[in-house]
Amino acid sequence: MKTLAVLGASGHGKVVADIALACGWQHVVFYDDAWPERVTNGHWSVAGDSKALLAVAAGFDGVLVAIGNCAVRLARQRELEAVGAKLATLIHPRAWISPGAQLGAGTVAMAGAVVNVGAVLGDACIVNTGATVDHDCMLADGVHLSPGAHLAGNVSVGACSWLGIGCVTRQGIRIGTHVVAGAGAVVVADIADGLTVVGNPARSLLPRSSAYFSSN
Repeated sequence: MKTLAVLGASGHGKVVADIALACGWQHVVFYDDAWPERVTNGHWSVAGDSKALLAVAAGFDGVLVAIGNCAVRLARQRELEAVGAKLATLIHPRAWISPGAQLGAGTVAMAGAVVNVGAVLGDACIVNTGATVDHDCMLADGVHLSPGAHLAGNVSVGACSWLGIGCVTRQGIRIGTHVVAGAGAVVVADIADGLTVVGNPARSLLPRSSAYFSSN
């Protein structure tokens, strides 16, 4: 039986599990640090915490981290890589990924997602429901595009940045590392590292250091 281990027993994790089954995985088992208080996630079982997964990760057919926080997701994936885990990449059957695009290990493309030709996505990225990545975009490791977020062509997004629901960008924009773009933000100019931006046009709200992202 082809089994996928998922770290992160949350609503996002349930969506990941659904995609895995749609992609032909036969069984999904969760791990979460809320174990043993949490023993199920929907109709899937939670078998142990993250330490338990690290001990057995290399024995699974695939492993995927389903944690929303970008920096934590990427860090946990690196820990799993270090112990020999086989990292899965999931593409929903109703997503469109160009043959000329590249997706890194541990990346998930959900239903309705589009990734067009020339786009390169790093490890542990999320292209959420209905989000689109147009031609020649470059997404670094750990980026999350929330549902309905849209990147025009030739946009770059730095590591562990998070674009909220309905966020859109102009073509050619450069977004730094550890950026948060709020729901519905319209990004028409470059964004420096560590900023939170909101509104139309998107403007800085408060700077956030990378320490925030690594500790939450």
